Amino acid sequence: MSAPDFRKARLTDVGRLVVRCPDRPGIVAVLSGLMAQAGANIIDSQQHSSDPSGGTFTLRLEFFLADLATRRSDLEAGLAALAGEWQLTWRLTEAAHRPRLAVFVSKADHGLQELLYRVGSGDLRAEIAVIVSNHPDLEPVARVHGVPFHHVPVTPQTKAEAEARALKLVGDADLVVLARYMQVVSADFCSRFPERLINIHHSFLPAFVGANPYQAAADRGVKLIGATAHYVTAELDAGPIIEQEVARIDHRATVEDMRRVGRYVERQVLAQAVTWHVEDRIIVDGAKTIVFA
Repeated sequence: MSAPDFRKARLTDVGRLVVRCPDRPGIVAVLSGLMAQAGANIIDSQQHSSDPSGGTFTLRLEFFLADLATRRSDLEAGLAALAGEWQLTWRLTEAAHRPRLAVFVSKADHGLQELLYRVGSGDLRAEIAVIVSNHPDLEPVARVHGVPFHHVPVTPQTKAEAEARALKLVGDADLVVLARYMQVVSADFCSRFPERLINIHHSFLPAFVGANPYQAAADRGVKLIGATAHYVTAELDAGPIIEQEVARIDHRATVEDMRRVGRYVERQVLAQAVTWHVEDRIIVDGAKTIVFA
């Protein structure tokens, strides 16, 4: 078997377990024992306690288990048996699974292009199943990559109808990504994708609001350009933050220079957040996230 074939076969039998429960002595031993009993070999493990005396315990581990697809039911049964005693919430996934993404865009293409590149190169193990936009501008980009594109115009009068249509197009997507989608989604839309709806925006908020924040930032002599990726909740731009990054500029930067730097930072931050989500590295903890990067 060649090296690429070996890696593919190994990935098929790699699983991920993400756990959250009240912290107390013995939880690591119990979970490790469950894995050992199933014949699973733990190959990576990360854990965090919010407070070792009565806090919340979170864990992400990767394991290798031959013939995982047919044997995972035994692991699930074991986890279910532990759930009551340990107040355990958990999710078990297979690394070979490629989540289906629905990407919403408007006219800016940088976030979408970065996701398409990473999926195409294999850096992001996911499938972009559909692209939805309130403008037709990026249909050629979708066509080049062979991804279905749907133009769903939005006006104040048709917003509810447009959102209903968009929901039908999203279907059973595992994750919805707002890649500079310049529309505010409703609370009902958010509620359909709890912890499965990611947005990206510049980090000038709340200082510089409105349609031209880069001009406002330039007028004030801002020296840092940043971006924030977060899960979307009903409260605008207030969901749990996943990733942030900044780039430094100086007095020579024009407004267009700032926009260019902003696009670069946004595409990196968005792609990183989506990758962490796809790889089961994020646990939402109230208003914030724990990221096992």
